[in-house]
Amino acid sequence: MEPLSMGVLVAGLIAGLGTASWAALKGWQGWLELKRLELSQGCNAPPPPVSSGRIELADLRERVRKLEAIAAGIDL
Repeated sequence: MEPLSMGVLVAGLIAGLGTASWAALKGWQGWLELKRLELSQGCNAPPPPVSSGRIELADLRERVRKLEAIAAGIDL
C-alpha cells in the first residue's frame, strides 16, 4: 500500500472512532440526566409485582368466602 493511502485509511478510522465515542458519550450523559430527573421526582420505588399481587388477592378472597360460610353455618 502507498503511504498516502495508508494515511487516509488511518485518518478515516480515527475519525470514525472519534464520532462513535462522541455519540456514546452523549447517550451516557442523556441517561444520567434521565436518572437525575427520576431521583428528583421521587420515582425510585419499584412497582409492585403484578402476578404476586393477584395471587395474594385471590387467596384473601378465598379466605373471606370460607369465613362467611363458617359464619353462616354452612359446611364446605
